[in-house]
Amino acid sequence: MLTYLAAALPRFTSPAARLLALQCALRADTHAYVRLRSGLLRGMRLCGRRELWEELEHAGWLRRTTGGQPHVEAQLLDAAVLAQRPGRRVRARAAQWALRPAPLALPAGWPPAVQLTALVVASHTSGDAGSTDMEVLTRLCGHSPHQTEELLDRLVTMHSLASWRYHQETDEVSWHQYSQADVGRTAAPQ
Repeated sequence: MLTYLAAALPRFTSPAARLLALQCALRADTHAYVRLRSGLLRGMRLCGRRELWEELEHAGWLRRTTGGQPHVEAQLLDAAVLAQRPGRRVRARAAQWALRPAPLALPAGWPPAVQLTALVVASHTSGDAGSTDMEVLTRLCGHSPHQTEELLDRLVTMHSLASWRYHQETDEVSWHQYSQADVGRTAAPQ
């Protein structure tokens, strides 16, 4: 779904609008209608952010049918979104995982740019490590390579990642998470 959104949305689409689009795409019904409750939007720090809906409308990706309390309803306009969706149950699990992407779940309240970067990194992680091309990472996150590097640094600073490295000769970015043993040692009382 992240790859589809990277292709379907304009490059200038903000990280917050990309997170909103992801939740819309994963929660849409078979007729491409979605209903997002205000509580979900508040938890994602997107409640009351009318400009995000306008950004997606301007891109021609959705049209709001109702807005406000206690929910917002919209119709997704990109016919390709229907082809991207597995079954309803799988999409519901994916929508929940996208809110707290294991193994890289962030504490609540982080800015959408950090949340989206953590989601993309988590989707390319297996075990305690992961990697992908810098071009892929920047395209999925909707950032420049420099912005992506800064966001990866933030994930290291906040101890979500142990380290990351950019290999210029291959244009690959790799990262390591703290192992479960490391997490246990840092969580143990001193």
